[in-house]
Amino acid sequence: MGSSTFLLVLFFPFLLLTLSHAATFDIVNRCPYTVWAAAIPGGGRQLDKNQTWTLTINPGNTSARFWPRTNCSFDSSGHGHCQTGDCGGLLACQADGSPPETIAEYATFVNKDFFDISVVDGFNVPMEIGPDSGSCPGGRPSRCSADLVELCPKELKVPGGCNSPCNVFKTNEYCCNDGTCTPNEYFNFFRSNCPDAYSGPNDDQESTFTCPQGTNYTVVFCP
Repeated sequence: MGSSTFLLVLFFPFLLLTLSHAATFDIVNRCPYTVWAAAIPGGGRQLDKNQTWTLTINPGNTSARFWPRTNCSFDSSGHGHCQTGDCGGLLACQADGSPPETIAEYATFVNKDFFDISVVDGFNVPMEIGPDSGSCPGGRPSRCSADLVELCPKELKVPGGCNSPCNVFKTNEYCCNDGTCTPNEYFNFFRSNCPDAYSGPNDDQESTFTCPQGTNYTVVFCP
């Protein structure tokens, strides 16, 4: 998960309020190419340029994640494959996607929503998540708008994306499995190009955004 907020959702469900409000998410593709949007919960949908997919996260669902998939091909039954962000070969995702993928994360508890953009699993498409106008006074989007596929260090670069150093090197130095790692050159690459995004250790306070529970959101590919 992208931050300690999401770890709390995962490991301490007794903190969650069961009377959470429904939240609506408009997922918009502003890229000049087709993106196959994915959501848990929600499934997935092909979005051509300027198309929108509207999802409602019902009361009782206390977390969600959204991500783009690229260079996909599906048959009439919704089975196929994506170059990045693939979720088990399904158009309508039932599980998380495969890195590299840019992710928007959302959680709600104790009358407050928490959201962020995460590049912990790498990057494939510029992305933004933020509150709809007027629904979160003083709120602003979390955004990663740089093209990290083009800027990606060669050792992290894969077709269609920029991998995370953990996925490439699989060592504690880059994966922080025991919580002792410190920022490194790859963390600094993601952080400097996408300062809003959750990219590694000690990002929680700077990269997690909040709004009142019941806020509606827009998720944008290529903001």
